[in-house]
Amino acid sequence: MSVDYGKTLNLPKTDFPMRGNLPQREPEFLKKWEDMDIYKKQLAKNEGKPVFILHDGPPYANGGIHLGTSLNKILKDIVIKYYSMKGYKTPYVPGWDTHGLPIEQRAIKELGLKRHEVGPVKFRNACRDFALKYLDIQRNAFKRLGVRGDWNNPYVTLEPEFEAKQIEVFGEMAKKGYIYKGLRPVYWCPQCETALAEAEIEYLEDTTLSIYVKFNVKDDKGKFKSITDNVNDIYFVIWTTTTWTLPGNLAICLNAEFDYAVVKAGNEYYVVAEELIENVMKTAEIEEYQVVERFKGEELEGILCRHPFLDRDSVIITGDHVTLEAGTGCVHTAPGHGAEDFEVCKKYDIPVIVPVDDKGYLTEEAGQFAGLFYEKSNAAIIEQLKETGHLLTSEKIDHQYPHCWRCKEPIIFRATEQWFASVEGFRDEAIKAIDTVKWVPEWGKDRITAMVRDRGDWCISRQRIWGVPIPIFYCKECNKELINDQTIEAVANLFKERGSNAWYEVDTKDILPEGTKCECGCSEFEKEQDIMDVWFDSGSTHAAVLETIEGLYSPADMYLEGSDQHRGWFQSSLLTSVATRGRAPYKIVLTHGYVVDGEGRKMSKSLGNGIDPEDVIKEYGADILRLWVASSDYKSDIRISKDILKQLSEVYRKIRNTCRFILGNINDYDPNKDSVEYDKLYELDKWALMKLNKLIRVVDDAYSRYEFHLMFHAIHNFCVIDMSNFYLDIIKDRLYTSKADSIGRRAAQTAMFEILDALVKMLTPVLAFTTEEIWQHMPHKEGDDAESVQLNYWPVINETYDNKELEEKWAKIIRIRQVVSKALEIARTEKLIGHSLNAKVNIYTNESHYDFLKSIEKDLVTIFIVSDVEIVNSEKVEGKFYEDEEFEGLKVVVSQAEGEKCERCWMISKTVGEDEKHPSICERCRAVIE
Repeated sequence: MSVDYGKTLNLPKTDFPMRGNLPQREPEFLKKWEDMDIYKKQLAKNEGKPVFILHDGPPYANGGIHLGTSLNKILKDIVIKYYSMKGYKTPYVPGWDTHGLPIEQRAIKELGLKRHEVGPVKFRNACRDFALKYLDIQRNAFKRLGVRGDWNNPYVTLEPEFEAKQIEVFGEMAKKGYIYKGLRPVYWCPQCETALAEAEIEYLEDTTLSIYVKFNVKDDKGKFKSITDNVNDIYFVIWTTTTWTLPGNLAICLNAEFDYAVVKAGNEYYVVAEELIENVMKTAEIEEYQVVERFKGEELEGILCRHPFLDRDSVIITGDHVTLEAGTGCVHTAPGHGAEDFEVCKKYDIPVIVPVDDKGYLTEEAGQFAGLFYEKSNAAIIEQLKETGHLLTSEKIDHQYPHCWRCKEPIIFRATEQWFASVEGFRDEAIKAIDTVKWVPEWGKDRITAMVRDRGDWCISRQRIWGVPIPIFYCKECNKELINDQTIEAVANLFKERGSNAWYEVDTKDILPEGTKCECGCSEFEKEQDIMDVWFDSGSTHAAVLETIEGLYSPADMYLEGSDQHRGWFQSSLLTSVATRGRAPYKIVLTHGYVVDGEGRKMSKSLGNGIDPEDVIKEYGADILRLWVASSDYKSDIRISKDILKQLSEVYRKIRNTCRFILGNINDYDPNKDSVEYDKLYELDKWALMKLNKLIRVVDDAYSRYEFHLMFHAIHNFCVIDMSNFYLDIIKDRLYTSKADSIGRRAAQTAMFEILDALVKMLTPVLAFTTEEIWQHMPHKEGDDAESVQLNYWPVINETYDNKELEEKWAKIIRIRQVVSKALEIARTEKLIGHSLNAKVNIYTNESHYDFLKSIEKDLVTIFIVSDVEIVNSEKVEGKFYEDEEFEGLKVVVSQAEGEKCERCWMISKTVGEDEKHPSICERCRAVIE
């Protein structure tokens, strides 16, 4: 009778696919989650338990998602899923920012609208439709990433309820005196024709001409009489990189404490800071010069100079902002074009002149240059300075210059009438509130503290249409502003009922309470036409979302955004919350870096190095994108490239194959019936569970500290080194050749199940799709929710598995195995053996290792995966041997094992052929099959 010994083996059996086929399989799980409403189910499961609120910072709904927004949403999802499995109730309400310039620009470009011609309501409706269109596109894209949330009920800044709450926040700040209207220099975009906030500025490399301009002394106040009788020969030399601002010059600012010198060069005298003389003269290529007099800056205060091309005086003043880092120490001062200039001129009652209009063209106040676009005026002004002899020298410089965040064009500094939030009014409270927050990474605290400490008042008005109107009324008679509790309540109620379009649809008299009058007695009013800065919109979410949606609260447990939000959403939220609530809106702020290419370069169309997340998903699946996020140290810039994605795919494959191997070998295992008690497990199985305990601790600690890359490396190493290369490799013989229900095989299955059960749960926050697939193919313990892995709790440490003695013993065994494996590898290379099962291993050792090795000699065949092992108590070896220099007292000899190959277990054994019924198998296998 012939026997098919292959059929008697317990070979792995699973319908879990070898390849992930993630692009095809993931949508199936998305549908499953949607059909079962997994978001509500996981909330219900943790009802009554501690709550963790991660408040979503709203992306702009003006285009598709990119890798930066993908990174952000996946990070949030990892955090939320971790806390959910740790037993927290984790409501997550995604949101969208839908007002402002970005939406307007896309609507104008794609719809061909002219906002000044179609009327505000029609234009706003078009912007709304455009925003909602892209909101849906982004929502579907975020869901495709496997991000779990209340996608059917997001918060949207254009919703009437949100707008009404935002009006209330504005009103509270106004009531406390933090809102005012004033003439101040602000960032101004001529292309977009609006003021901008600091968060809407990005600094880009710019090449420009820096010029050194001579201002004739008109009245020296008797300071220079010892130098020359003709003050027309004396010049204060200024330096500027913004030539177009010279028409706005009204003063020259010195530092009162600096030493200034009068330098004679030819027939002219130049006043510059003494420390900068050498650099100025070198730049001007003046080789012969001498210092004829010295003064402190404060001594020169009040001297009058002539403007180089306008009929206007320029007075010498002093200010602390003047430094010696560059230039001449004599600072060109135009109060209409700079915050510091504005402030220092205010101390001297110097008026503000703004010779540039909304579109960036010079006005009549610029004299002969009126009508020129500000950039075009640079060349004309320089030519004029050359012709009149007022240009000392010029040079090209590369520097960082502020640009508009949307149109990418250079901005200008321009004093205009704007609405401001007085940060000065609550700056100290804001800085104190920062101290109450945990910042991850810690440097975020210093960064935002410096920004808040140094920032000027917040310009909150925008000269646009698509946004929340500033709820201010003006008296038609005296033009005085009207804002009080009654007007704020009236506007908030109107917006709550009809949305902010009503500002443009309803007459003023129908908005204000009946009988409203100005202090002057007039009862007719006009509405403010400016809208609020969109950062005020998103900065109000702590009130409009966290305080209004059931189940949420403020302050939130966490805000998580990119590092640019220290001057954006983190800061606008902080300012509005401190101003109205007296505290920070968050307890933890987690910050991530930017996405860059594989070489660390910023992604851009011009470089052609951009990667679309949709393309990644089509080729690899969303889980690979999620693995990329988890594997990256997000605290700095995060690199991505096709090579990086390929490497991650290989890592994913190894993790998946580890899980697949276990699945295939527990196909006939029921953890509720077949598990083996810990005391009856093999020592190797106990070692595996001990390693699992250590892994759970490391992984849980990494998640809790938001160090996801450490979690990733720990799990990867566990799967490859501890499992695939060691434990699972060794127990194959026991799994395949033992009796199916033997204690040995069940022991291995017990350990493998525990490992897989913990592993799949720990991976769920990252590999959302793959772990769901594994969960559907594996058996479950009583009490676990079989419907979805996401509805289960975090693996618990079993302290019984901790065994220091066992750990030390097996660490030594592993080290010895490494030495033997190297000897086997050499033997294979030299064609002495083929497979390791062809080998017999003789270990020659001294007394220090002999007793230890002899005590485990019977297990070494399995551990080394060879057919025979003999321990020899001697260091003398005849013939060739292998010795590891780092492991003394051990010599390994590899030879061909004696006997025949067992047809069933493939081991070489002398017992093959001894049994007439089963002549092709060894004694061990015969005992199993009989």
